[in-house]
Amino acid sequence: MKILLLNGTVVGTKTKTLLHEIDKYIVGLKAEYETKQINLENYQMEFVDGRPYDQYNEDMQYLIREMEQADAYVIATPIFQGSIPGTLKNVFDAVSPLAMRHKPVSIVANGGTLQHHLVIENQLKPILNYFRCLVTPNYVYTHTNHFSTQGELIDEDVHNRLQEMTRVFHQYIQMSKEI
Repeated sequence: MKILLLNGTVVGTKTKTLLHEIDKYIVGLKAEYETKQINLENYQMEFVDGRPYDQYNEDMQYLIREMEQADAYVIATPIFQGSIPGTLKNVFDAVSPLAMRHKPVSIVANGGTLQHHLVIENQLKPILNYFRCLVTPNYVYTHTNHFSTQGELIDEDVHNRLQEMTRVFHQYIQMSKEI
């Protein structure tokens, strides 16, 4: 099974750090999963405006294919101005609603304050519910104090929650095979 680890921003390092930790925990499951990390900063994205797939540049076509061909997702996002980044929403706008149906998704997010976790509930989960994804209930939200000044994840509780989320994600992957 192909798990796509999607970093939904073009700036910063904290979401990359979270995905790196999750990748280690997925490998630790000793299941036959292939993980692939996509960092949107590495692609020349175009605004999705409804034109046919083949009229977007190669990078956008690649991102759409990767999203649609994955079997499961871990989506990492910062919270900017009380919202998900436009880059992440743009990727969702490019993907067919049928492509993510019944596929497991776990969410990790980072924001400057504890209150920004509500963005996951009020913005990201409704988008994923529209796609009819199997969203794990235990997302992990972090804030600045969970990281060192060098960007390393230093909070033991966050490590434990990431491990637990990965275990639940694994169960959702198994469940998705039956759907």
